[in-house]
Amino acid sequence: MGNEYLLKTEPSEYSFADLQKDGETQWDGVSNPVALRNMGAMKAGDRLVIYHTGDEKSAVGTATAVSVDVKNPKNPVLKIKAGKAIAKPVSLAEIKKHKIFEDSPLVRIGRLSVVPLTKEQFEYLVGK
Repeated sequence: MGNEYLLKTEPSEYSFADLQKDGETQWDGVSNPVALRNMGAMKAGDRLVIYHTGDEKSAVGTATAVSVDVKNPKNPVLKIKAGKAIAKPVSLAEIKKHKIFEDSPLVRIGRLSVVPLTKEQFEYLVGK
């Protein structure tokens, strides 16, 4: 079984709907060293949650890591494939209320754009 991560995106720049339309994309624009390390730790098949920042601040869809090229560990190249929209997007306010996220970088390090998730956190966000 793979791991789970949350990827943040500004929907006005690249939304989950854009990912669904494209089918696959290279995930880039990440500059934070911790986020880059998280990306470099990914493996093909890892499950992803796409989170809209900005005015939405909600987990909105799923995706899968297709490939991760770590030839340059300071700039890993991640390719992802669109999954399904989350039936009921989960807002940051809801996430902050839930005990399973109290130690999560998602709520502790708000500017981190690639966040590891536990299986329990992933399943909560996707509505399982």
